[in-house]
Amino acid sequence: MTGDILFLCHRIPFPPDRGDKIRSFHLLARLMEVAPVHVGCFADDDRDMGFATDMAQVSASQCVLRRDRSKIVAGLSGLARRQSMLVSLFDHRGLHQWVAATLARHPIRAVVAYSAQMAHFVPVLPADIRFLMDFVDFDSAKYATYGAQERGPMGWINRREGRVLLDFERRVAARADVCSFVSEAEASLFRDACDLGPDRIVPLENGVALDYFDPAADFPAVDHGAGPLLVFTGQMDYRPNIEAVESFARQTLPAIQTVHPDARFAIVGRNPVKAVTALADLPGMIVTGGVPDVRGWLAAADVVVAPLRIARGIQNKVLEAMAMAQPVVASPQAAEGIDAADDREFLIAANPAEEAAKIIALLADPARGVAIGTAARARMEARYRWSATLAGLPDLLLGVPASATQAA
Repeated sequence: MTGDILFLCHRIPFPPDRGDKIRSFHLLARLMEVAPVHVGCFADDDRDMGFATDMAQVSASQCVLRRDRSKIVAGLSGLARRQSMLVSLFDHRGLHQWVAATLARHPIRAVVAYSAQMAHFVPVLPADIRFLMDFVDFDSAKYATYGAQERGPMGWINRREGRVLLDFERRVAARADVCSFVSEAEASLFRDACDLGPDRIVPLENGVALDYFDPAADFPAVDHGAGPLLVFTGQMDYRPNIEAVESFARQTLPAIQTVHPDARFAIVGRNPVKAVTALADLPGMIVTGGVPDVRGWLAAADVVVAPLRIARGIQNKVLEAMAMAQPVVASPQAAEGIDAADDREFLIAANPAEEAAKIIALLADPARGVAIGTAARARMEARYRWSATLAGLPDLLLGVPASATQAA
């Protein structure tokens, strides 16, 4: 590719230790194989700002800004400007200025915006600069779902956000050369919503770092004591994760404990909110907070669970657990988009009663759990290496038709 790439993402893509950073980290790595990359992004906190030095060693240039706008200010600004509150939350004059300067100073031939809230930093571009919009998930559909489930002010806010964000997503898609989503299921839903075809709306799937998430890798073991261990991993200030663990802890785990009184449920992830830390008071509950290496907890689990009721795209937590050769019991929402077979490479359970029944059956038949985990690892190796899932990214940047890429 002749020329440089401008990559805009809403969180600094270092380190790959949460869902959105995992994808952006690997996207950046693939883009750097194509051309020099200039990176504009935000840092949520001092920890994130500390990774700017790491990124500077690989980027052609960079702008890392501390996100300083509160949700209240963003909400009021969004209402006043008839703007999506998600977009308003990530607005920053400094990044607009840096983008303009980067486009003026460097031979940019492609712009990649990661996640909807970064699209408004992309100005009107000359015809010779490609614009790839990586929406990742169909975010407005998530807010619409929240709004349909809620009453009162939050219901109104989420319904409004669903409508306004969908209008924004449609406008962005109309001016982008191509838009990518994390799965064909997400891409298909968006095509129906915006009346654009598969030449403009394409899947660009997530993968998994198979050399890292490998049961044979060297990582610290976790001393988890006696009794069956069930594990959930994820960022624990994220609403779908919070709702998932609350449901499992209060409904599914007690049903399992009627058969296995010593069964425990470990919630492993950074920034647990009060509702999550309070679950530690329940019998058999473990809330770890952030851990240096999640692989030890995955390896220690008898079963890994993903009981999300609202989920978009492909769940990294499921891919990682399957790569670690663990049996996974996932909700239909968490399993959607993952190319694997129910009852062979993972198990799908639609509600707490099904979760409990399938987990109890797995605990009674350890050999079956081993067989499912082995099949899961094999499926990840065959299908979900990042090098395979992102193989078509250069073609998207160069303007090769999606149909030609898929046929190749």
